[in-house]
Amino acid sequence: MAWDIPIGTKVTTPPTVFSSRDSVQYQPRLGLEMEMVVADARSGASLPVQGYFDAMHNIKRARGLACTQDFLDGRCVAVHTPLAECGLDNGFNLLETALAPVAGGVGGLDRLAGAAYQELADAMQALQADGACVLNVSQHPACPRSQGWYESTCVPRPIYRELRGYRGWHHWEGIDAKAQNGANTSVPVGQAVCALNVAVALAPASIALFANSPLESGALTGYKENRMTLWSRVFGPSRFPGDLFLSMYPERAFHDLADFFRWMFGPGTVTRGLPMSPTYDYKSVPVVILDAAPGLLEFLHSTQWGGHRTDTKQAVTLRPQAQHFVYSQIGQFLDARLRYRLDSLPDLPAIMSAWRQDGGLEALFEAHGAQTYIEARAPGAGFADAALLEEAGADIARSVLLSPTALQAGLLGNLDQAWQLVNDRGWRTLGDLRLPAMRSGVADEGVRALCADVLTVAKGGLDKSDGHWLAYPEFVLAEGRCAADRLLDTWMAAGESEQEKLAATLARHTALHPSQFS
Repeated sequence: MAWDIPIGTKVTTPPTVFSSRDSVQYQPRLGLEMEMVVADARSGASLPVQGYFDAMHNIKRARGLACTQDFLDGRCVAVHTPLAECGLDNGFNLLETALAPVAGGVGGLDRLAGAAYQELADAMQALQADGACVLNVSQHPACPRSQGWYESTCVPRPIYRELRGYRGWHHWEGIDAKAQNGANTSVPVGQAVCALNVAVALAPASIALFANSPLESGALTGYKENRMTLWSRVFGPSRFPGDLFLSMYPERAFHDLADFFRWMFGPGTVTRGLPMSPTYDYKSVPVVILDAAPGLLEFLHSTQWGGHRTDTKQAVTLRPQAQHFVYSQIGQFLDARLRYRLDSLPDLPAIMSAWRQDGGLEALFEAHGAQTYIEARAPGAGFADAALLEEAGADIARSVLLSPTALQAGLLGNLDQAWQLVNDRGWRTLGDLRLPAMRSGVADEGVRALCADVLTVAKGGLDKSDGHWLAYPEFVLAEGRCAADRLLDTWMAAGESEQEKLAATLARHTALHPSQFS
């Protein structure tokens, strides 16, 4: 798939565009999207929650927090407070809590840890209403992916009808609670593309250090992080080859925002459904599927385009708006995403004009108060459990949940050295380490060497008082054993039946309440 790059454009080193906003007004922020695999606390089987949200609502109100609830098809799917959105990923067996961002800088990781561990404790308490617990895994080890299970477990979001029915995604491949630790780290606008390049290129280190999914449907997979095989299985059968393309490691680094969005929205890609009114709700609002399957860039160049609503099937005509550009920012599935929110919305002609200029979108984003951040997608979900506490002690156990955020914050806080590491290793060479990281984790010699370099650079980007949050990945590297190895030890040592293996998993790998190690 070709990229429409103007002849003569330098693409080896992304520009760094410093400005008064970057140097004076920019205030770093940290966030976290915590995905949690739910299991029956008696059997270990995957369990869709039922009483969880009522219990969570009561817990939050008892603490004096203002609460609202979201419903789909008559079922509660989220509880909102000023501090977090406690919701679901794709299924009722996979919780997702998105924390409100906290101030970064010195002490930022401590602030985020306090919020994260409070939310984890609340989730554990609310799960008691279902007789459930959180497993320390990034994929349930023995969950079905059958049609019946999918239909009963999948969250009834309108977007999934588009993805399954129109695009042909095998969405059910992820219904066995494949979970990530979604570190979110803000970056100045002028450094956003370089930060994205670093996060994508160095992702094999995060895959290996936080690998936690060696099992699927009760069987060994041959991977330490089987979760990361998801995208080729979901997008491979898509009717649009561009969907798979947007999950594949890019051929080269991105030059600037214009180059990145051209890759994401240009020839060979097909726009997702677009909203009829401004919204940041990416999953639950009705959208319009455009006729003839254009890419977003093609649509934005038009005056209007025909399509059909996903909810009523009614034929409509959609006029391109700036909001369609902003809304479409989640449409790629690399190991990291560049996310943003604008204080004010430029008009569409201004966006299209800036898109044609080197660094033009960076300048436009800054002028409209953009808050840009990197969303990590490579680290598997991980929590302290009895096996880790026994093997490593409380200090390392305490660092697990925040360590992917610390790693990313350190790399982006030491961006020049991180980008130098990418250049020294080579873009394509780093991409070639992704599969070995998934299969072997830190047992692969090349991956292990990369992990050592990445941790060194990350530590250099953190204040000395925050370095202890890297204790868990440093332990994994030193011991040559990740969470997947500990889970495999438990699984293989248990009895022959799946029930016996799940019982052993419960005993050793149920996520611990923060009070047990803090």
